[in-house]
Amino acid sequence: MGATVTSKVLAILAAFDADHPQLTLTELAGRSGLALSTAHRLVAELVAGQALGRGPDGRLRVGPRLWELGQLAPSRLRDAARPWLLDLFAATGENVHLAVRDGLEVLYVDKVHGRGAVPVVSRTGSRLPMHPTGVGKALLAHEPAWFLDGYLARKLERPTGHTITEPGRLARELASVRAQGYALTYEEMTVGSCSVAAAVLVEGRPVGAVGVVLSCLRARELPRLAEPLREAAAAIAGQL
Repeated sequence: MGATVTSKVLAILAAFDADHPQLTLTELAGRSGLALSTAHRLVAELVAGQALGRGPDGRLRVGPRLWELGQLAPSRLRDAARPWLLDLFAATGENVHLAVRDGLEVLYVDKVHGRGAVPVVSRTGSRLPMHPTGVGKALLAHEPAWFLDGYLARKLERPTGHTITEPGRLARELASVRAQGYALTYEEMTVGSCSVAAAVLVEGRPVGAVGVVLSCLRARELPRLAEPLREAAAAIAGQL
């Protein structure tokens, strides 16, 4: 049985992500695995229905109708966390994240930052590996043993020379994260950036994590931020 129209439309929509927010028709066809003629026909209908839009340069992007629908998605975690993210940003002036686990990656669902914040690769809607990020470590440390064993059995990504990829060493660090209630990273995702994060635990299950990313020039401040982060994570969990 061939692909249905619905599956083809979903493939088109899935071609967009945080790293590819705008695509030419040819790029979209390639990323969706559709013939150019099929992509052209379906894109025309999606643009007419405002599910997709075109920029001044003709490149395609997510349209206003999809954005409207996205706002209807359940967002209890994000709504509960938002005031705490703002408080943490006011205290630090740096990047403050809210993330959840999605498969073997962290998905960033909210972020507060300012012009003076250290540049980072994460942004709302983007995904990153779990083990090099503070929020990812905080989540990974509280996952069940079967999940952790499977994660550590993989070949682990190494974004920088500081990334911990040795399974035994990473397992020991995650045990420390569980014991102390927060995770730390030092240039493990991006050279020059360090982070601290705490998991949002509901009945012992990690439903999200909050984290702050600082320049490594301010690394000595990370332990001081751990307790406010733990308090914020506990307060968020209490509202869920």
